[in-house]
Amino acid sequence: MDRVKVGAELTAAGSCKFTVWSPLAESVDLNLVYPRESTISMERGDRGYWHKTVRSIRAGSRYFYAINGTVKRPDPASAFQPEGVHGPSEIIDHKSFNWSDKSWRVPGLEKMIIYELHTGTFTREGTFEAIIKRLPELKELGITAVELMPVSQFPGSRNWGYDGVYPYSVQNSYGGPEKLRLLCDACHSLGLALFLDVVYNHLGPEGNYLPVYGPYFTSRYKSPWGEAINFDGEYSDGVRD
Repeated sequence: MDRVKVGAELTAAGSCKFTVWSPLAESVDLNLVYPRESTISMERGDRGYWHKTVRSIRAGSRYFYAINGTVKRPDPASAFQPEGVHGPSEIIDHKSFNWSDKSWRVPGLEKMIIYELHTGTFTREGTFEAIIKRLPELKELGITAVELMPVSQFPGSRNWGYDGVYPYSVQNSYGGPEKLRLLCDACHSLGLALFLDVVYNHLGPEGNYLPVYGPYFTSRYKSPWGEAINFDGEYSDGVRD
């Protein structure tokens, strides 16, 4: 069974393909809120996926989804939440960054000396960009790889990161996806690898709108906040996608 790519994907033709999984929904609307406002009905596809391709749309546009005509919610597969966990999702152009690391090669595991780093506390500014100026210190120390503690979007501006609620969205207060790319490129320019600590087996409570979209959770298992992710029950194929 082919995996469906969810989220908002810009195309070379200047349009954007929106895809969201909501198998039990009777209707799904795309609500564009910036730079212009409009509401567009999405089309039901196979296996509970809803699709819509919108023309003449650019990176930086923001949107919500409305399930069954109810309250608007961010995209579960959002790439960026510039206004936090409750705000609209933003379309990101993942091909616009000018990488300078074409010759980068990952060092062998036997050469890995990993420094685990908390973006919010490593510098006074608490951002990806602020880390860059301190990378030479880590290099001089003998570090060969930097591991960032979880940076998926979580509520607030400073956090351990283990209660994120948007697995693909880079924390806005740290600088979002563009500044994370900048940090990655800077690491590679100094010969440093960059790892991400990720959390895929649970979500935090605040800003977790997945239940609005479908059977993402099950009462058969428990997390500290209630029901656990439905990885092996009915509809779990869509959950794992």
